[in-house]
Amino acid sequence: MKASSAPSLRLFICSMLLAACLLPAFSPAAYGQEPIAITTLPGLQFDKVQVAVKPGARITLTFTNQDDMSHNLVITKPGKRTAVVEAAMALAEKGPEMQYIPRSDDVLWHVPVTSPGEKKSITFNAPTLTGAYPFVCTYPGHGFVMYGVIHVSADLSMPPAAKDPDVPESRKSSEQAHTHHQQAPQHPFEQTPPFLYRAFMEESGLASIAVRLPGELAFCWDAEACKLRYAWSGEFLDMKDFWHGHKNAYAKVLGTIFYRDKATHPLRLGNREVEPTVKFKGYRLVRQYPEFHYQVNGTDVYELIREKPDGSGLERSIRIPDGIEPVWFISGENDGVNYKFSAGTKEPDGSLKLSPTQAKEFTITMTR
Repeated sequence: MKASSAPSLRLFICSMLLAACLLPAFSPAAYGQEPIAITTLPGLQFDKVQVAVKPGARITLTFTNQDDMSHNLVITKPGKRTAVVEAAMALAEKGPEMQYIPRSDDVLWHVPVTSPGEKKSITFNAPTLTGAYPFVCTYPGHGFVMYGVIHVSADLSMPPAAKDPDVPESRKSSEQAHTHHQQAPQHPFEQTPPFLYRAFMEESGLASIAVRLPGELAFCWDAEACKLRYAWSGEFLDMKDFWHGHKNAYAKVLGTIFYRDKATHPLRLGNREVEPTVKFKGYRLVRQYPEFHYQVNGTDVYELIREKPDGSGLERSIRIPDGIEPVWFISGENDGVNYKFSAGTKEPDGSLKLSPTQAKEFTITMTR
């Protein structure tokens, strides 16, 4: 009895010692697991805009949406916050199905769209490379003010909020950066025109761009049809339903529409009687004005729309640098404006004809 029990006892003791040795390896503390809780403040703001973690720490980030509109939370590579926001804006009608999160190597982790009152969590290992890793809400209209940063630092150090480029301007003081009572701006674009929104606009395609110009002027660019849809004066847009994530919500024009496009497509290359095929290629900002790039029958066209200096209408600067065929600009009847052209020949029906050379760069002035 004693002889047979001794090995069993030794086996039991060894098993217990082994288990005791293994337990710490599976505990959260052994992996540096840290909980991060982030929620929302009124006015498109995260409650925390600076967080510090150690390299390689195991992180569980819980996002609670206490707002009355939907949000997501996207963590990006250092210095890539703005690029990710712009890529999310470019998703246009594909945005909802993709959670407004672009497929990009610049996106590291994300919390998907979280409705008001919901809570969602993600778990990941923090980068081993120290640095500043921004997080941002890429829901339409939110990304330019609703952001913060995770600082990966061995000693958990962070720069002062006032000197942190990944902290919103409204949260630049240390107290504001961490308080839960900071009142942030109610409008996500507190800036001087020109500026733009990607939004769903009435009487336009799903891929629409609304541009606010100086002089209380604005216009809607239809990226699907590659043309100026309409222009208005006065107040800009009511975006509340759109930002709140209401189904099929559109931005509402607050001003008075003075121009509506009534042509199938105003530009014709080669044969003016044939409806062209068009393809949107994006835009770039020129002194904050968007210059739209699109193709007409495979030929590159660049169009930049500004306000007239006296505020009475629009100036459309169009470039077709590689065109080899005649170009026509055809406007619809009673579209609300009078036209003046910097080049070309005006046809009896009011359309404009340009040679390939003239079409390399010309201006169309539209006066109310």
